[in-house]
Amino acid sequence: MGEVILKAEDISKSFPGVRALDQVRFELRSGEVHALLGENGAGKSTLMKILAGVQEPDSGRLLSRGQEVRFRNTLDARAAGIGIIFQELNLIPHLTVAQNLFIGREWKTPWGTLDEARMNRETMDVLAKLNLKIPPATLVKDLPISKQQMVEIAKALSHESEVLIMDEPTSALTEAEIDELFEVIHALRNRGVGIIYISHRLDELQHIVDRVTIFRDGKSISTTQYGELSMDEIVNRMVGRDLVNQYPPRNNLPTTVKLMEVTNLASSGVLAPMGFDLYRGEILGIAGLMGSGRTELARALFGADPVDSKTVRINGELVAIHQPTDAIRHGLAYLSEDRKHEGLAVRMQVAENITMANLDGVCSLPGIVSRSREWEAAQKWVDELNIKTPTILQKVNNLSGGNQQKVVLAKWLFREAKVLIFDEPTRGIDVGAKYAIYELMEALARRGVGVIMISSELPEILGMTDRILVMHEGTLAATLTTALTNQQEILAFASGLGA
Repeated sequence: MGEVILKAEDISKSFPGVRALDQVRFELRSGEVHALLGENGAGKSTLMKILAGVQEPDSGRLLSRGQEVRFRNTLDARAAGIGIIFQELNLIPHLTVAQNLFIGREWKTPWGTLDEARMNRETMDVLAKLNLKIPPATLVKDLPISKQQMVEIAKALSHESEVLIMDEPTSALTEAEIDELFEVIHALRNRGVGIIYISHRLDELQHIVDRVTIFRDGKSISTTQYGELSMDEIVNRMVGRDLVNQYPPRNNLPTTVKLMEVTNLASSGVLAPMGFDLYRGEILGIAGLMGSGRTELARALFGADPVDSKTVRINGELVAIHQPTDAIRHGLAYLSEDRKHEGLAVRMQVAENITMANLDGVCSLPGIVSRSREWEAAQKWVDELNIKTPTILQKVNNLSGGNQQKVVLAKWLFREAKVLIFDEPTRGIDVGAKYAIYELMEALARRGVGVIMISSELPEILGMTDRILVMHEGTLAATLTTALTNQQEILAFASGLGA
């Protein structure tokens, strides 16, 4: 590791009702990968936004190569050689990959028009460093989420940054893409680039990280060389308490009563005809590689995507689900993996988000919402789920990712759904919040609710479910009993190799 290239000294930042950072300290050296760890709401993203010029601190100072600097905007930070990859994608969907990479610094022809050919050539050079074979003229909206994430990384690399901030960069990537990203990170480190790496996937750290700084409740707790602390010690410092088990005990056994029966579910070119059952009190996992059809299955079941055929029975009764409103009316709830765009109205209040799927439950007269009932219901679920918000009137976009996820969950719990479909429920969530989500899923199962959990993390699938559906290229490759299977068997079916 080389010299200190970026330093934060006694940085504090407050928002209405929240002290996000309290005199935190952090430093980054050239040629190092420095992990910044902490629970959701610990202050990690706030510090990164300050370092990237998105926000200004209330107090404290920033130093770039020993010189005090002040970033009034992202252009100031970029001029100082700082690039950032946000957890939420920051691309313009209707523009091409090349146009996204060069937005704000487009190449022009001598006639003043866009030099698309040059931008495409230079984009191909950047993509080649990531081993990506994406045509530069491809519209971003036509790419899957995983490829959009890699384009976001390529966009940051195209600025030749000395400091690169990566906020959950692997959350939507396949294992192969993660390996490619790690190769790029190693290459950047060898070139002297300093990388700040934020991730809740603690198992990733061993492959790339040099030092670790831990935040808790807006304070910097410690900075150590990676390897000086055990994983348990890292987790304990993050959450401020011991987490004895990663998953709550599965004391509940599902009943033999079928809650939901799905048969002949098919969608041309997307899902082959398939069927499955869900029992009362069961947690049913859906596993598979990226692009296997896991999310497509959930969306088709919920009526969010068109299908060629589908037969659904709930408690033995045939129900018609053509659109999400039908699914909601029959007791289904879907927590999308894209919570900001499909699960929340981020510019609305916490209370409004929690009650929006069940307005009848907070109306004093038909069509007239009672604010007192709305606030009472919202406060109940804020307390029950331990949602960290200064007030139920806080706008959702001011909450951390983990607390936003809890707001989505509260919305459906207030609806009293019979079947809850969780699509990547713990993506981008810290270990403490993960455990809270797991406990809620276990509690729902004990109440007789049927839970379907889609997850890319096989340990999570094995730790939380009773049975597992394994998807492969739009087909249902296997239905496995969790207690009788393992990661190797699941991966074999997911890869199309059979048992």
